[in-house]
Amino acid sequence: MDWCHYRFRSTWELPASPGAVYAVLERTQDYPLWWRQVREVSAFDEKSGVARFRSFLPYDLVVTVRERRRDPGALLLEAELDGDLEGWARWTLEDMPGGGTRARYEQEVEVRSPLMRRFAVPGRPVFRANHALMMRSGRRGLAAYLAGA
Repeated sequence: MDWCHYRFRSTWELPASPGAVYAVLERTQDYPLWWRQVREVSAFDEKSGVARFRSFLPYDLVVTVRERRRDPGALLLEAELDGDLEGWARWTLEDMPGGGTRARYEQEVEVRSPLMRRFAVPGRPVFRANHALMMRSGRRGLAAYLAGA
């Protein structure tokens, strides 16, 4: 087992149309407005930039994000990640029966941060919990943002 390799999957059910959710998710520079663990996003250009994350662990992850696929028709956003995490992330949206949106987040990464690699084995459960808390907070933040709070 590669202790520095992670595969994450999250599903968010949101009370807004897929188009509305997509419009928010494609504006990555605005993530810090609704997702408190996304501390900063700085754009290089329209398709790439740098993001800084921190959840409950007192440690920042800095990642260069490059758009790989943006498909409003398929309600899909995909990015390549480099830096402290190397790999990819993807949002896929779909209508939910009765209204709202099911947003699926998938991420497959290799940890490149020297400190996280050093603690790969004992820290793995903590790193996974840290990610789960970040995703829960993101869902709550996005739902509130979509509701205009």
